[in-house]
Amino acid sequence: MPLSEHEQQLLEQMEQALYAEDPKFASQMQGAGARASARRRMAIGVVGVVAGLALVLVGVNTTMWIGAGGFALMVGAVAFALTPPRRKAALGTVQPDGSVRRATPAPKPKAPKSAGSFMHRIEERWDRRRDDGY
Repeated sequence: MPLSEHEQQLLEQMEQALYAEDPKFASQMQGAGARASARRRMAIGVVGVVAGLALVLVGVNTTMWIGAGGFALMVGAVAFALTPPRRKAALGTVQPDGSVRRATPAPKPKAPKSAGSFMHRIEERWDRRRDDGY
């Protein structure tokens, strides 16, 4: 029996809250999709290493540059296979109702033409933080 629209929305809110509170744990709990992605990356890495090794062997018989390119391909393939895929994290704060308010980067304030002394700038920054509620 499929989930109702309200249940799907609640499930999505819980997933977003989990990603916001503990992204490392949430990425470990992804399941088969993450394992399939890791397997695919490993297979591409192995193919890249084999192709790079073939180029190195061809480079031994021809020019050094082909061998150097093969070595670079092998290093890149190993790096690709061993690094986890980038996942856009849903960063934000969890609200009392369980929803996630996404964090938006604050625009950088423009420095006034007469910035003043170092201590004056620090005091202004402190006042802005206190006024914003941080």
